[in-house]
Amino acid sequence: MPWYSKAVGLVGQPVGVSLTNGQGVTGVLCSVSGGNVVLQEYLYQSQFATKQYPFNMVQDINAFPGCAMPGPFF
Repeated sequence: MPWYSKAVGLVGQPVGVSLTNGQGVTGVLCSVSGGNVVLQEYLYQSQFATKQYPFNMVQDINAFPGCAMPGPFF
């Protein structure tokens, strides 16, 4: 798993996760252990869900990039 060592350093950060089925998910990376990647994902309104993805379903994990333009967008 080439993504594993990168992901360990991203715990607590917002990430994008590429899954082996072609889907992608985003959220805050809670942990990378016990054969699972655990993400806190936003659902809607003020609801969040903690979801687990087995290592064999994960293709890659990447940190969110910084914003190109600082400041609020109106």
